[in-house]
Amino acid sequence: MSSSFHNLTSEKETKSCLAGLETTELMKLGALHTATEILQQPWLWNRIYELALERRNQLEAFINQAFEHPTLRIILTGAGSSAFIGNVLEGPLQQSTGKSCSAIATTELISHPAHHFTSHPTLLVSFARSGDSPESLAAAQLAASHCTTLYHLIITCNPNGKLASDLKNGVSHVFLLPSEADDKSLAMTGSFTGMLLSGLLICRIHELTELKETIQQLCTYGKTILNSYCQPIKEIASLPFDRAVFLGSGPMKAIANESELKVQELTDGKIVCKFDSFLGFRHGPRAVVHPHTLLVYLFSNNPYVNQYETDLVTAINSGEKGICRIGLEESNNGNRPLDLHIQLGNESGNLEEVFLCICAVLPAQLLAFFKSIQLGLQPDNPSKNQAITRVVKGVTIYPYYQTIPVNEIH
Repeated sequence: MSSSFHNLTSEKETKSCLAGLETTELMKLGALHTATEILQQPWLWNRIYELALERRNQLEAFINQAFEHPTLRIILTGAGSSAFIGNVLEGPLQQSTGKSCSAIATTELISHPAHHFTSHPTLLVSFARSGDSPESLAAAQLAASHCTTLYHLIITCNPNGKLASDLKNGVSHVFLLPSEADDKSLAMTGSFTGMLLSGLLICRIHELTELKETIQQLCTYGKTILNSYCQPIKEIASLPFDRAVFLGSGPMKAIANESELKVQELTDGKIVCKFDSFLGFRHGPRAVVHPHTLLVYLFSNNPYVNQYETDLVTAINSGEKGICRIGLEESNNGNRPLDLHIQLGNESGNLEEVFLCICAVLPAQLLAFFKSIQLGLQPDNPSKNQAITRVVKGVTIYPYYQTIPVNEIH
């Protein structure tokens, strides 16, 4: 087991986090990598913050150079879970930087580059666990050919990935996460939260010193989930649900998206999942809730937003409310009856909403992990027919050419 695992917690706490599963048993279950990568995340977050502090001068110089352009546009990109990182950060970064910020998956950029790349100076932020996905490489090359002024920030976990080592387009900077962030298991866990935190810290590099207490609070919340709620989540995973719905508002909606993907990936599609916003769920998707549906509410800590979320929970409780309801929130709101209430802090806790998003994915990671084992799968590699793989395969990248709109043909 990696040294970082031992840095995370004592042996007694480790057994508590793993809900009684020993290391040898995890190895037999094909679950050791996934367990380690989930449990080490609070340690990893603190290490990433230390790394950002160590590299602050280089990062500031790169960000300052890009931000000198008044019309700079920021594009956050990646594929799959890496794309969801951009969806979390899009709104908060636009608010904090004052720059136009768009989250666009590489899978969209490569099929319709002319829809997304403009003549404005562009900061392309690529999130990539391996850096070897063909869409990530193609998106960067298309950005270089479409944007007259391009800055490319590559946030990756793999020092040997092509994205980090081969691309020389525009002005580029690579932020390499600690080696522990390069997940060995199929599903992204620590790599997801690690790259999410990295992107947030880098784009707010000038606030780095002031964010120290925020990082400490984030790590405390992560440990609270892993140490106090692992066993209840394991018990819920044993329930006979065949659907799971994850709801979140604003940036938390993207965490709901990542949460539903984790459960589908680790259960090899046996549990069909859906995500939505609290308000959006009313407009049709609520029809999926049946007696064997698990509902997971990821509550915002913004009191204004909470009003809408509480209304939706009340509406669901008056009708079909599924087999079990889990709610994650920073502080207690007694108006929401839940089967499992995951409370992270006390009444005075007020972690920034976007930082709360980072730890809010941990319950879904644990739920997916235990459900995978309960279904007789191996969490490290649950896809029996290889329908999903650690690095996507079978994608052909075609040379791009601009088509002429019909109304311009004479």
